[in-house]
Amino acid sequence: MTNRCIAISLLWLFSFFVLGAEVKSFTHENQSVSIELSDNTHVDIDLINAKTLAVNYRLLDDRVTPPALKLFESTDSLTFRVKDKDDTLHFVSGNVTVVAQKAPFSLAFWYKGELKTKEEIGVFAHPTIRGFRFALQPDEKLMGGGQRVLGTDRRNHRMPLYNRAHYGYGSESNQMYYSLPAVLSNRNYALAFDNTASGYLDIGKAEHDVLQFEAVGGKLRYIVSMGESMSDVSQHLIAALGKQPLPPRWALGNFASRFGYRSEQETRAIVNAYATHAIPLDAVVLDLYWFGKDIKGHMGNLNWDKNAFPNPEKMIADFADQNIKTVVITEPFILDTSSTYTDAVESNALATNLAGEPKMFDFYFGHTGIIDVFNNAAQDWFWQFYAKLMDQGVAGWWGDLGEPEVHPGDTLHKWDNHIFTADEIHNIYGHQWAEMVYERTLKAQPDKRPFVLMRAGYLGSQRYGMMPWTGDVSRSWEGFKAQVELSLQMGIFGLGYIHSDLGGFAGGDEFDKDLYLRWLQLGTFSPVFRPHAQEHIPPEPVMHSQDVIDAAKKLIDLRYQMLPYNYTLSFDNTLYGKPLMRPLSFHFEQQKWFDNKDSYMWGEAFLVSPVTDAKQTEWKVDLPQGRWYDFWSGNAFDGNQIITYPLTQHTFPVLVKAGAFVPMVEPASNSAEINWSSMQFHYWYSEESSDYTYFEDSGNAPLSIQEKQFLTMELTAQPTAGKLNLNIQINGDYPTAPTSRNIQWVVHGLQAIPKRIDILGGKSVEQQHFSAHGITWLADKNELLLPSTLLIGDKSSVVIHL
Repeated sequence: MTNRCIAISLLWLFSFFVLGAEVKSFTHENQSVSIELSDNTHVDIDLINAKTLAVNYRLLDDRVTPPALKLFESTDSLTFRVKDKDDTLHFVSGNVTVVAQKAPFSLAFWYKGELKTKEEIGVFAHPTIRGFRFALQPDEKLMGGGQRVLGTDRRNHRMPLYNRAHYGYGSESNQMYYSLPAVLSNRNYALAFDNTASGYLDIGKAEHDVLQFEAVGGKLRYIVSMGESMSDVSQHLIAALGKQPLPPRWALGNFASRFGYRSEQETRAIVNAYATHAIPLDAVVLDLYWFGKDIKGHMGNLNWDKNAFPNPEKMIADFADQNIKTVVITEPFILDTSSTYTDAVESNALATNLAGEPKMFDFYFGHTGIIDVFNNAAQDWFWQFYAKLMDQGVAGWWGDLGEPEVHPGDTLHKWDNHIFTADEIHNIYGHQWAEMVYERTLKAQPDKRPFVLMRAGYLGSQRYGMMPWTGDVSRSWEGFKAQVELSLQMGIFGLGYIHSDLGGFAGGDEFDKDLYLRWLQLGTFSPVFRPHAQEHIPPEPVMHSQDVIDAAKKLIDLRYQMLPYNYTLSFDNTLYGKPLMRPLSFHFEQQKWFDNKDSYMWGEAFLVSPVTDAKQTEWKVDLPQGRWYDFWSGNAFDGNQIITYPLTQHTFPVLVKAGAFVPMVEPASNSAEINWSSMQFHYWYSEESSDYTYFEDSGNAPLSIQEKQFLTMELTAQPTAGKLNLNIQINGDYPTAPTSRNIQWVVHGLQAIPKRIDILGGKSVEQQHFSAHGITWLADKNELLLPSTLLIGDKSSVVIHL
C-alpha cells in the first residue's frame, strides 16, 4: 500500500467526520448557503466580497472553539444563484462558482470558468488533530506560512504554525515569530485557515499533490479568494481580513532605538547627537531599561526606574517640544520579582494553571506568569499602566515577546466566558494584545492615530495598526539576505509595515560598515526606518565615524524627501490593501517573477535590488519589461534583460519605471517640520500615457478617510507627437492644508533640451530664454527643472515641446 493510501486510511479510521458523507439538504438566502450532510455536519458558505468566500464546517459533536476571526463583508449587494444538478450543486455569484459534489461531499472553487482549487478529502477531525486537505497541481507554486526563510515558493515544506522566537537567525528558518496559516498560489487564489491553535501547514511535503492544514484544536473554517492576478487576489483577501488603518505620519520617519538606553542622560545625549549632526529624527524608542537597571529580574515593573530616569515626564516633554515622539517597550510577562506581581495576582490578571492558580514558569528573564490578555479583567489591570504612560506623554507602544516567547501548553486562558489551553490560542495572543492596545489607545486619544509596534500576531492583525518586525536577526550578511523575502511573504497577506532591525540585531564581533550602510539603504525603501541592535555595537549612525554619519544622513534625508510618496503608499495600503513592499509578480507577469526574492517594488514606481553580499563593485539586476531609469544617474535601460549595475558606497540598484511620478519635498529636522506648500513632482518620461494619485492629510487624524478630510492630486502625463503634457488636478481638502502651493516639475529622461514650454496661464518660453525664466536643462542627466509655479486655482498644466 502506498504512503498516500495509508494516510487516507488512517484518516478514515480516526476521523469523526465521515469522509463519505453525502449532501442531505441545503438552504440558501442571498449571499449565504448552509448544507446539511448525511452525518449531520453542517457546512456554511458565505460570500464576503465579490471574490472571497468563507467556508465553515460545524461538526455534530464540535467542542467549544475560540471565537472566529471577524471578517469584513462587502457593502455591495451580493447573492448566490443556485443550480441543482444530478451530482453537484453550483453556487454562482458573478465570476465565482462553488461546486459542491453531492456524494461523497467535497467543494471546488472556480473563477471565470477555471478551476482554482478544490478540497481533496476536505475536512478531517479527531480529538487530537483536525484540519483540511486541498489538491495541488503538479506545477503549482505557493507563497505563505508567514515569517520563514525558505525561498519564495513554499512548496515542499512542512511548516510549524506556532509563533516562536528564533534568536539570531540567518539564511534559513522554518519557524519564526509570526506564522500565518495562509497561502497564495501562482494559480491566482489564496486560502487562509481561521484557526488559532498550534498546528502545521504542509504544502506538498508529506504528499506532493496535497496541501494539508492541521491543528490540535480550533475552528474548521477557511477563507478562499480568487481573481485575475496576485495583486487582485491579495487585495480581496485583505479586504476580508481587514485593512490597516493609516499610521501616524511620523511613523514613516527616522527612529533612534537600541537595546537599550540605560538612563535619561544617555537618551537625551542620543537625541542631541542627531540634532548636532542635522539628521532628521521623529522618535526615540526605550527598551527594557526604562523600568529596571538589569536585563533580568525587572520585567513586569511597568513603572519608571527613577534612579535611571529621575524625571521622565520632563524628558518626554522636552522631546515633544522638538517634535520627537517617545515610544516605550512593554512585555506580557510579570516576574515574581517585579513590583507589580502581588497586585497582578490579587487582581486575577495572570493566566492560570489547571488548579486555577497563577501559572508560573521559568524563562530567560526570570520566574514569571503571563498576563491573560483574553480576559477583560486582566486587560483592565494591564491597561492602567498604559494609561499612566500616556498621561506622561508616551506617544507609541512597542509590544515585545508577544508570540508569547514562552507559553506552556497547560496554561489556561479565559476568553469569551470559556477556558482555553495555551496550545488552542497561542497564535492569536499577540493579535489580542494588539487589539487591546490599539482600541483602548484610540478611545483614550480619539484625535490621534495609535502607534503599535509588535513582534507577533495573527491573520488580520493589521486592522489594529500593527507594525511587525522580523525579530532578532543576526547582525550578518546571512541575516540581511533574508529580509526582502520575509517582507514580501507578510505584505501580500496584509502586514504591509513589516520591517527589520536595520543593521541587524544579534551578535557581531565588530562594526561592519559595509553591511550597516547596505542595510540602511534597504531601510530607506522600507515601511519603517528603525536601526536597532544590541548595544555593544551601537545601531545609531551618530555613534560612528564621520563618513558613516555622512552616508547615513544622505539616506535619511532622502527618506524625508520621499515622505509624500511614502505616505501615499500608506493611503494605498489603507484604501486598497496594497503592501508598501511588493513582489515583482504583484505588477509583472506572474509565472516569470513569482520566485524572485532578490528585488522588490517600492510602490509602483521603484524597483529596488538590495546589495546583500560583502565587498561588491557591481550587482546583477533582472529587469521586467518596459523602460527603466537609474534613480541616481538618470541612465536608461530597456527591460527584459539582466543588467550589471556598477556600485559605489552610496549607490545601489534603484530603478524607476518609465511613466512614474514621485512627489518629493525638502528634508527637515522631522516630519512635523516638512513644508507641504513647496513640492517637487518628479516624472520619468515614457512614450505611453500614465497617471498617479497623490494623497495628503493632516498626518494624525484617525478618521481622515472616513470624514473625507484629505486631498488628492491627480497627475497625468500625455505624450503626443512632439509634445508632453503634464497636468495636476487637486480634489478635496482638509483643515490644515496649505492655502497656496509652489510646484516644481523635474522631468527625467528627455532625449534633448525642449524647444518651448507652455505653462497654464498663458506663459510660453522659448528655448533660448529658458535660463532667464529659471528653467534648467541638465544635459548629463537628461533632466529638465522647471521653476516653482503657483497653481492657478486647483489646476496646473505644463506643455513641453520636444
